[in-house]
Parts: sequence; structure tokens; C-alpha cells
Amino acid sequence: MNILIATEKPFAADAVGKIEQVIETAGYKTTLLEKYTEKQQLLETVTDVDAIIVRSDIIDAEVIKAAKNLKIVVRAGAGYDNVDLQAATARNIVVMNTPGQNSNAVAELTFGLMIYSARNFYDGSPGTELKGKRLGIHAYGNVGRNVARIARGFGMEIFAYDIFCPAEIIEKDGVIPLNSAEELYATCQYVSLHIPSTAETKNSINRALLENLPPKATLINTARKEVINETDLEEFMAARKDFRYITDIIPFNNANLKVKFPNRYFTTPKKIGAQTAEANNNAGIAAASQIVDFFKTGNRKFQVN
Repeated sequence: MNILIATEKPFAADAVGKIEQVIETAGYKTTLLEKYTEKQQLLETVTDVDAIIVRSDIIDAEVIKAAKNLKIVVRAGAGYDNVDLQAATARNIVVMNTPGQNSNAVAELTFGLMIYSARNFYDGSPGTELKGKRLGIHAYGNVGRNVARIARGFGMEIFAYDIFCPAEIIEKDGVIPLNSAEELYATCQYVSLHIPSTAETKNSINRALLENLPPKATLINTARKEVINETDLEEFMAARKDFRYITDIIPFNNANLKVKFPNRYFTTPKKIGAQTAEANNNAGIAAASQIVDFFKTGNRKFQVN
């Protein structure tokens, strides 16, 4: 089996070595394509591979068509909207993600952003504390659970809403389950977004939902920018001069937000939630291990298509 690691933005060198070790110990071949600049390079490389490990690289219908021997694609990370699931399914190609492997990294960044905002972007003026504040976790998956774990150490009061997570699971973590997104937003001074980008969630964070937020609320988005209705967000920020939006995904209307709300808006230069050495290692090694297990035993535990 020939397993391709295709990363326009490469894994750390140490992570690549560990991924290759997993693959080669299983008796398979590793092909490495890093820092490629043209899609054609990817199309030429996939022609004879059996599996692909990617990060945010686009595996669309054209790539899938070019990969004549392809049997499995694993996205090293939680989100997988960069892979064309419909095209993969039509070819009986398994698509997996590696849930949970970078959850702590994203959760820690969430709190870094919250502290940065609460302390007024470290501008020297008096800020506020997180202790005793109400935190709402919108989607209680792997990242949301790590956010809750950290929030307990900060002494925050923690609430969560997740249509797919039973209330008893949330309650076991000492978190208060709520019955709707509207209730979550109305209850909490800080809301941390962890919903995926799907047909149902795109633009779902709109003005009608944001209007529920209490005074001096902050929304933290380390999920996907597509879930935000950016026109509504900009209008809401203009109307609610006490509201802050903090994210690690550059919005489409970033230029407008920076000019209009310099003291209430912040974005990192690029999406960095999972960008830690530990998360790189964890997600990459998990991807390689899942591929090996799939070929050896047929295990499809993390299949998403």
C-alpha cells in the first residue's frame, strides 16, 4: 500500500517522522508531498496512492478522479469540509477524521482569546476577570468538553447546548444543559462556538440569535467562519457597542470589522487553534494509525461518509 501525506502546510518534521514510522512499521510505503504550490502537483502525485493523509488540503472530485487506486482519505483533524464526501462515496472511498486529537489545543486557545479580550487586549486599562462569569458552550463535542474542563479551573459557571448530546452526559461533567441556542445565548456572558460547518449551521449565528446576548457579552469562534452570518454580525456590533467578537478564523469582512470596531474585535492572522506541536503529532499519528487499522482489519470507526 502506498500512503500519501499531502500537506500544503506541512506537519512538523518530528510529526512526519512519527507518521512515517507508523506506516512503514506496518509494511507500507510513504509518499510525501509538502509545501506544494499548484493543484497539478497534487493531481500528479495521487495517481498511484492507496490512501491520503491531509490537513486543510482540498480533496475534491478532480483529485478523487485522478487517484485511481484510492481507498481511504483521512483528515488529520476534526473538520472535514475540505473533502468532497459525495465524490468519495460515489467511488466507495472511505473518509475519516481524527476527532479529539487537537481538542485540547483548540480549547486552550479559546481561553487565551477570552483572557486577551477580558484584559482589553493588554492595552494597560483595567479589565475584568473570568471567575464567576457564565460561559456557554455551543456544541458539546471533544473541544467543548475540554473547554468545560478548563473553565472549571477558572471558577466559571458553565452551560452547554448541543442538540445531539444527551443532557445526562453534559451534567456528568458538572455543566448545566440548556434546551436551545437562544437560551444559551440569553444566559451567558461568554459564548464559545464549536459547531461544525454544515448546510444546517452555515449562517446560523445570525442577528436574531445574537440579540439574546446579555450586556457586555463576548462571542469566541474557534470553529468555522461559515457558521457566522457576517452581515448580521457587523450590524449587531454597530448596534451593541458593548459586544465583542473574538476569533481565530479571519472573517470575509475582516477589513470592515477592524476599522469599525478596533477595541471590540480581534482575529488571529490565520487559523491556529490546532497549531501546536502536540496536536500535530497527535492528529498525524492518529491518521496514520487509522489507515493502517483500516487496511489490516477493516476498522471504519471514524468514517464520516
